[in-house]
Order: sequence, then C-alpha cells, then structure tokens
Amino acid sequence: MGIEIKMPALSPTMEEGTLAKWLVKEGDTVKSGDLLAEIETDKATMEFEAVDEGVIGKIMIAEGTDNVKVGTVIAVMAGEGEDASSATAAPAPSPTPAPAPAPAASAPASTPTPAPAPAAQPAAASGSRVKASPLARRIAADKGVDLAGVSGTGPNGRIVKADVEGAKPGAAPVAAPAAAVAAPAPTAAPAAAPAETKAVWFDDSIPHEEEKLSNIRKTIARRLTESKQTVPHIYLTVDIRLDALLKLRGELNKALEARGVKLSVNDLLIKALGVALARTPKCNVTFTGDKLIKYSRADVSVAVSTPTGLITPIVKDAANKSVSAIATEMKDLAARAREGKLQPQEYQGGTASLSNMGMYGIKQFEAVINPPQGMIMAIGAGEKRPYIIDDALGVATVMSATGSFDHRAIDGADGAEMMKIFKELVEGPMGMIA
Repeated sequence: MGIEIKMPALSPTMEEGTLAKWLVKEGDTVKSGDLLAEIETDKATMEFEAVDEGVIGKIMIAEGTDNVKVGTVIAVMAGEGEDASSATAAPAPSPTPAPAPAPAASAPASTPTPAPAPAAQPAAASGSRVKASPLARRIAADKGVDLAGVSGTGPNGRIVKADVEGAKPGAAPVAAPAAAVAAPAPTAAPAAAPAETKAVWFDDSIPHEEEKLSNIRKTIARRLTESKQTVPHIYLTVDIRLDALLKLRGELNKALEARGVKLSVNDLLIKALGVALARTPKCNVTFTGDKLIKYSRADVSVAVSTPTGLITPIVKDAANKSVSAIATEMKDLAARAREGKLQPQEYQGGTASLSNMGMYGIKQFEAVINPPQGMIMAIGAGEKRPYIIDDALGVATVMSATGSFDHRAIDGADGAEMMKIFKELVEGPMGMIA
C-alpha cells in the first residue's frame, strides 16, 4: 500500500483549491522538502512540499483540476521496498454493488437484456449538455456539425475552435441513441441544472476568447461585491504637498546607499498611514455587527498587482518600523507576491490598506474597502500644480489622497481627523521618522 499525498490546507480558511501544476512526475524520487506541486488557493498560488521520502507511484489528480477538496488524495508515493508502478491509494468504497443481480426465475422472457454501458462519449458533456466554447458552437452551426460527435481537446474535454474546424458536417454519435433506449426513461426535465456560473449575455459574433477565472479573481469579485453591497463607504479627499517628503527621501537614500536600501515614496506613505492610524485609534477598527474591534497596532495591507490578480501583503506594526525596514520588507513581499510565494500569514489580516495608482498617472480615485478592515487610503499621482505658498501663488508638487471609511464604524469627523494627521505627516515628514 502506497503513501497517500493529500490536498493540503494551505490556509486556515481553505476548503478547496486548484492543482495548478505538478512539479514531479510518476517515477520521480523525492525527499522531504522537495517541491511537489503548485496549489492555487483563493488568495495566491503556493508551492506544496513533500513530507515523506519515496518514489511517486501514481498521480491521481491531473494538473489544472479545479475545486479539489482539502484531504483529497492527489498522488500516491511508493512505500519502502514497494514497486513504484504498483503503488495505489486505498480503495474507495463502491457506491453501488459491482456485480449486476441475476434476473429472477419468474421474470418474463421478453424482458430485454440491458445493453452494456456505452464507452465514454467523444464530446465532454455534463449530463446531456455538451461543453463547447461559444466560438466553437458558432462554427459548428455554420458547418452543420453535430457537437455531440466531436471530441473536445480543451480543458476538461471542452470543445474548442480547432476541434470543430476539422470535423465533417453531419457528424453524429452512434452510441447516444442506444444509450437512450437502454437507460431508464429520464424525466422530461432534470430537477436542477448543473451548478455552473450564472449565465451572462455577450455578443458571440465579436471575435473573442474565454479565460477561466482563477481562484484569486473569483475571491476578488466576491469580496469587493460584498463590500460595495454591505459596507456604507464615506470618501474624504485631501491635497498634500510632497516637496518636503521628496527632499527627505533624496537625503535618506544617499545615507542608505551603502546599505543597498532605496526608499520609494510609497514606503514613506506606508509609514505615514501607520503613524496616522496609531494617532487616531477610532479609525483603526473592524465592525462586526454588534461590536467594534479596536486594534492597538497598525498593520498596513499594501495593494500589489500580480499576473493573477490583486493581493495585499501586510507590513505589520508600520507605525513603529523604520522606513528602511519598511522598504526592505516591501521589496521582498512584493517580489514574492508576484511569484505567488507568499505565506497565508503574510497577506491575511491587516487593520487598514493603502493602494497607490500614482505610478499610472491616476490623479485621484476612490478605493473599495477590503473587509473586514474599516478603511483604505487611495493615493494619486504627485504632479506640479498651482499652489498657495505663504499666501502667494506658486507651484508645488501635489498629490490627492482619498480615504474610504466604513461609516458604520467610523464617523466622518474621526475620518477627517485621520486625513488631517496623514496630510501633516507627509508635508512635515520629519515628524514621523524622528
């Protein structure tokens, strides 16, 4: 009997995931600590390490498989002294008796003998529904091709464009009618359609391609929809002069050059937000319905764009960390976020968030709160603007910052106080690093 390798729970809330990629193949020898697979959770794509030593005998779940439940056997490793080719998982209990019952002696002779179960249909179907892309369906309709007789080469047997382009008109399955006769008569309509994503209309005639949603994208869609539907947002915007902060950043970077540390404007803004939250604890909260959670530490989640979607690694205790420590930490967190190598504790939690779109030239925007946090700071681009300096019109580098606050937990006056302090810290940055 082989050693079962099961779908791991890579975070406290994980119930299922996508087996994105196998990093080993059948017959490979692995030892403890070797990477076995990449698992996509609802937050990130993470690497799964071997615990035992042995030889991969059988891969049970193919890479690219969605919705694999935690605890499902995904592979079997040959035990000590066992032939890898013979390693198998413990047999699952059969849901139905294997042998068919013999016909009773009194059964009428005219009762037809059930036909043997037909071979797998060439088209990948769910129930009676053929899985095909909209483009493949249109091409099949134009050519007069019966999709039920076409073998699908797409994910999970889905019929794609290439499958129908070479198909002959009128192609129809042979086994389908026989199966319909031999099988018990189904009801006219199934009790419930297969569970799939809700149908959304789009123009099928426009050239397009379909892209499967990653677990991360599904989670972003669910959480942000929930936020906008259930959290009453209040938005407060301030214009902030950046000249003093930019000057200080230049001086600090010269001093830190020998240590290989380079500060970004964002690093200083993370520090400013952490200090502002510490000085306005009424904004460093979570609303739970019947009580407020008041945090004594400011953990700032920082939005980072990755190929699979947005993720928010956390700078913990940002108010009390040096800006050089924040810069070093963010560089590491952002790099591993883009590689999908963050650990759950590095992106789950946080007491408030910061999202900076200034590098894209966005002047101002209103960010959506990341539940259960109570606020998020949206940072726009710093740009030269006319500005009143010492009661005279001048030119200064100015950015707009907008705080989004959960109005159930944070009053407008408290949010305004936090924005005022944030502005003062950025315009007088020595106050936050002294």
